Amino acid sequence: MGFLSHRVERSEIKPGDHIYTYRAVFTYSHHGVFVGGSKVVHFTPRQNANSSSDTSSDFYDSMSSIPSSCETFPDCGFRQPDSGVVLSCLDCFLKKGSLYSFEYGVPPTVFIAKVRGGTCTTAASDPAETVIHRAMYLLQNGFGNYDVFHNNCEDFAMYCKTGLLIMDRLGVGRSGQASSVIGAPLAAILSSPLKLLMPSPVGVATVTAGMYCMSRYATDIGVRSDVIKVAVEDLAMNLGWAGPLEEVPEDNEASGALIAS
Repeated sequence: MGFLSHRVERSEIKPGDHIYTYRAVFTYSHHGVFVGGSKVVHFTPRQNANSSSDTSSDFYDSMSSIPSSCETFPDCGFRQPDSGVVLSCLDCFLKKGSLYSFEYGVPPTVFIAKVRGGTCTTAASDPAETVIHRAMYLLQNGFGNYDVFHNNCEDFAMYCKTGLLIMDRLGVGRSGQASSVIGAPLAAILSSPLKLLMPSPVGVATVTAGMYCMSRYATDIGVRSDVIKVAVEDLAMNLGWAGPLEEVPEDNEASGALIAS
């Protein structure tokens, strides 16, 4: 367990694990669910005939999209039409980056100590077979519209792992990365009046860091009271998605073939 993140070797990950890698010189991380067979299911801004990507993040799309072809796995890049959920091989997912494992069920002290968001949660993970079922079901049925702050790749992987949704916000939830982006400026603003009371810059910095960590903890899905568990088959109905995809019944044989091929 690392202080900032949890770097692992390929031999250490197991089917059902939530993995991630950093992009753009550690500017942000891209998340997915390892389903075995050197395959990862992950969520990106969708591409369709009318638009090159979702309008939420052209920059993210250009950095996280997978190659148009893969020499090792012919099915790498499989996705349903007009969907952002993609099956890719581990090499294409990592894009030569390092491999990290997202940690579940960590104690509050460990969560707060992790200065960077998007690395762990206090919420517990469901069994691996349940996680893989959710990921493969969403590969066939989609995960709604991509949104940087409310419905991103980390939200996708966390839902697959826990089945938990935050229902009082737009989209599916608030990822650890999004909480960090919002929490840091907020903590700085709230601590600004302390500069008049604390002559020491170290004291102000300490208080600001404390506010930042607590704001991250307060938005973690493991401690929030506005979180509910939703079966993946009921996801679209609960969130009112009106996507172009028709619901496709889960085909275990087809899903297994995609993973194994």
